[in-house]
Amino acid sequence: MPYRRLPNTDLARLRALKAAINQANKMSPFDLAFSQKLFLRVKTFVPHFEQAISQYNFSKNQQAKIGRLLSEQFKTTRLFVSHFIQVFNFCIIRGEIKPEVRLDYGLDISDKSVPDLGTEQHLITVGKNIIKGEEKRNMTGGVRIYNPSIAIVNVKYEKFLEYYNNHKNLLVTTSKMHDKVTELRGKADELILELWNEIEATYEQSTPEEKRDQGTAYGIVYLLRKHEKEEFFK
Repeated sequence: MPYRRLPNTDLARLRALKAAINQANKMSPFDLAFSQKLFLRVKTFVPHFEQAISQYNFSKNQQAKIGRLLSEQFKTTRLFVSHFIQVFNFCIIRGEIKPEVRLDYGLDISDKSVPDLGTEQHLITVGKNIIKGEEKRNMTGGVRIYNPSIAIVNVKYEKFLEYYNNHKNLLVTTSKMHDKVTELRGKADELILELWNEIEATYEQSTPEEKRDQGTAYGIVYLLRKHEKEEFFK
């Protein structure tokens, strides 16, 4: 005998709930296979559930989009910051800038290498120190560094920060929306189970075929077992 299967995706949950509402709208309250009280609860719940799913999917898609832009901007900004530090170190080697100036850039006075820029947090810290140090040096009449200039580095860095903060905020928003959908998903499952139980109880005295036909009209999903499929498709 076919068995019913409760929905296991949000789309299937919405489909099941809307099917019950659509069927109920075609019938008089006296012929309805489940209570009016339950009908009102379902009608009130569906718009909230649908909106929460929509908001979650939108936030998740935005997060993925900004995440891709952040990844690209991270690589670009890291390249510019790295190149700037290399040129800065060449200036020190040529005697154009004193080694102790490295301290204003958050660098070790004797370290001629480029700091670790492997993570977003490293890039934020190093980039901030480099921009602040170079601006301070320029204000005291120091020789300007070009190719890249600190102005170009700053433009790349600010764009990176913008994407980084947007992505961080979207992570928080998406997490909150996920929690909300998860909470409503549990309520959806409870409503569907209650609906299907009441519908099947209403047609308990009908033949199995009639019971399944009526249940299907209300959105109940029935599946054939393996041996039943073999029998059906013979």
